[in-house]
Amino acid sequence: MNAKQAEQMRKGAGFIAALDQSGGSTPKALKLYGVNEDAYGSEDEMFDLIHAMRSRIIKSPAFSGDKVVGAILFEQTMDRQIDGMPTATYLWEKRGVVPFLKIDKGLEAEADGVQLMKANPTLDTLLARAAKGGIFGTKERSVINAANPAGIAKVVAQQFEIGKQVLSHGLVPIIEPEVTISIADKAEAEDILLAEILKALDDIPAETPVMLKLSLPTKPNQYKPLVDHPKVMKVVALSGGYSRDEANAKLAQNTGMIASFSRALTEGLSAGQPDADFDVVLGKTVDSIHAASVAG
Repeated sequence: MNAKQAEQMRKGAGFIAALDQSGGSTPKALKLYGVNEDAYGSEDEMFDLIHAMRSRIIKSPAFSGDKVVGAILFEQTMDRQIDGMPTATYLWEKRGVVPFLKIDKGLEAEADGVQLMKANPTLDTLLARAAKGGIFGTKERSVINAANPAGIAKVVAQQFEIGKQVLSHGLVPIIEPEVTISIADKAEAEDILLAEILKALDDIPAETPVMLKLSLPTKPNQYKPLVDHPKVMKVVALSGGYSRDEANAKLAQNTGMIASFSRALTEGLSAGQPDADFDVVLGKTVDSIHAASVAG
């Protein structure tokens, strides 16, 4: 573990940018950015375009470690370069931003009200490559669609099993059991989830803390016991479909949580914007998300 990066994650006053759209979500992200599907004819061309978008964000003067303490990358982004440097290296050395890597390979079909992560038999190889490439930590997502105790227990068990695998490579896992924001029993699901995470933390060594990425809760400070937990380096919030203004307002009600927004981060950005206009829009976005992250 990079001690300087760990210190930034524990104490840095800012948020984590989620720049990790994968194959399934990239067309939508590009469309919101003003790039329609007729602009590319292959998957490789699509990923070239999304990398150009991410590079533009990362290189913007608005995107720096004083407000953006970390960034989550897609595997192909880690494998690509910005100005001749590996993306993770560029993030840390040029922007002062701690690099993370998305490692999940999508979701299983729903069962017991949840969607577990698909099996990833080559994960150890990816983790070894990530550690060698300067990645600090990982992010792995599963989804909770109902307050089903058995299902939520399975999600947390799988998340922490993968988390321990990540820790064994000297990386810090961001454990992400997302609760769908539109479900009727969201508050009940969050109560069950909190209890299961607290139990799972008992098996994590104190010297190898984890991070958590959770949906903005129904009850403010629902996750304060996790924010204060000695085995948790940081608790970050996903926007989950809320608009940026909604997400910021909800985040500001939760002491100690910081943002890790994806769509809410790129809202208002367009491929056709001149760089000066792009930087102004991104700067206002970064300022608003940063303010909500430090409000508590």
